[in-house]
Amino acid sequence: MESRWVLHLDMDAFFASVEQLTRPTLRGRPVLVGGLGGRGVVAGASYESRVFGARSAMPMHQARRMVGIAAVVLPPRGVVYGVASRRVFEVVRGVVPVVEQLSFDEAFGEPPQLAGASSGEVEEFCEQLRRRVRDVTGLVASVGAGSGKQIAKIASGLAKPDGIRVVGRAEERSLLDGLPVRRLWGIGPVAEEKLNRLGIETIGQLAALTDAEVANILGATIGPALHRLARGIDDRPVAERAEAKQISAESTFAVDLNSLEQLHDAIDPIAEHAHQRLLRDGRGARTVTVKLKKSDMSTLTRSATLPYATAEAGALVALARRLLLDPREIGPIRLLGVGFSGLSDVRQESLFPDLDLAAPESEAHHSVETAAEAMFAPVSEPEAAPWRVGDDVVHRELGHGWVQGAGHGVATVRFETRSSGPGQARTFPAGTEDLSRANPIDSLDWADYLGALRADDTSAPAGDDVADR
Repeated sequence: MESRWVLHLDMDAFFASVEQLTRPTLRGRPVLVGGLGGRGVVAGASYESRVFGARSAMPMHQARRMVGIAAVVLPPRGVVYGVASRRVFEVVRGVVPVVEQLSFDEAFGEPPQLAGASSGEVEEFCEQLRRRVRDVTGLVASVGAGSGKQIAKIASGLAKPDGIRVVGRAEERSLLDGLPVRRLWGIGPVAEEKLNRLGIETIGQLAALTDAEVANILGATIGPALHRLARGIDDRPVAERAEAKQISAESTFAVDLNSLEQLHDAIDPIAEHAHQRLLRDGRGARTVTVKLKKSDMSTLTRSATLPYATAEAGALVALARRLLLDPREIGPIRLLGVGFSGLSDVRQESLFPDLDLAAPESEAHHSVETAAEAMFAPVSEPEAAPWRVGDDVVHRELGHGWVQGAGHGVATVRFETRSSGPGQARTFPAGTEDLSRANPIDSLDWADYLGALRADDTSAPAGDDVADR
């Protein structure tokens, strides 16, 4: 009999799986979710696309090239992922009282009913939990179990896709010892390189060192903690997480940037990285902050606040670009960072995500507040609706659908939701009055759940509903 059991539940290819769930035509097809622009990054890749080598955090153009003509590329729908995530973890909390949710798609739990259970009993519990999540939401999770968070997380990775891996005490050390040091919680690329230079490539090799040796290599604070994990000692408790107040990403350049054009080129991938973290967090942001560290090591920060919280990449990245200052006026820049704060569950999606929100040159010296106000001033909808691939629409007779293709004055719409099965496709003139924007979460087709959610919780994520604005 074992004593403590920690579970790590990880949703399989969550963003892409939600797209395939709500758009049945995409089931079994290679789906890539992420930025569609030239510097777009993959936020999620279905398992059908991963067989070609595509993965999260990869440049979108590279992933598209790998997958080829069969790739289905969609912009993220954060509001839909948020609702789906919420329902998944409500199901989990119905079985596991305390859930330490790490992101939209993964969490730890330590079910009290498993204390002292055998490996077989844990496996049965995990299978029932997975089945319950799938039955209620239609989404697939993999679950790992072990004596602590470290082993449970490694086990869930081994269980993917669509599986369970229970690691008993007797096999923990043999499992850990052969893994690369990078798999150890807290070992990033810098620490990995430092260890590799010393010939330490596996967790077992790290575990074989003394406490003093590890402290000397990795530091007196973090070294001993990592050494304990390497030896399979992990008594960290499972507890509900405090929500982050800010999500950010930054990069230090090998050569200082000396022009605004260089900063514009540099900020997009940094902002995309921060946006991926925002998507995984599950909230929207109201405030965008840009951090500029100059070559003399002094730091400037500029912030602007939007009228509402959003996870819309176009709006957030455009505002970050507006906040940049010209190095020719303030001096060379060695570090650039983008942060999102004012985080909230109440989000809205941009009505016009394809509008060019970059500041015109003549506005370069306007105040930040003026720039933000100009960006989000009321706009009259153009005669031809600005449909883009992935937009949710509704037809008065055919119901809910999504834009499968747009351009050359027409839009092709696939009418389907989670429960409809693959739907019919129809092509319309771009300016047709038969189509209007729809709330993306309606594609989940969870009418009873969403009705209760709206009635019971005013923090439920807002959809892209034009009538509400």
